[in-house]
Amino acid sequence: MKRMIDAVKRFWQEEDGIGTVEMILILVVLIGLVVIFRDQLTTLINGIFERITTDSGAL
Repeated sequence: MKRMIDAVKRFWQEEDGIGTVEMILILVVLIGLVVIFRDQLTTLINGIFERITTDSGAL
């Protein structure tokens, strides 16, 4: 039982895992935003590529 308590204490005090959890949460939020604004992003990116295509034809 003491080993288990010591392992939990070490895990709680270890800070290396916090960075990983933070990165995963940031990725989840970014993926959620992309899913929510998918249509707007698609329209924006298509507009940018159309402008690049027409402007490159002028050269």
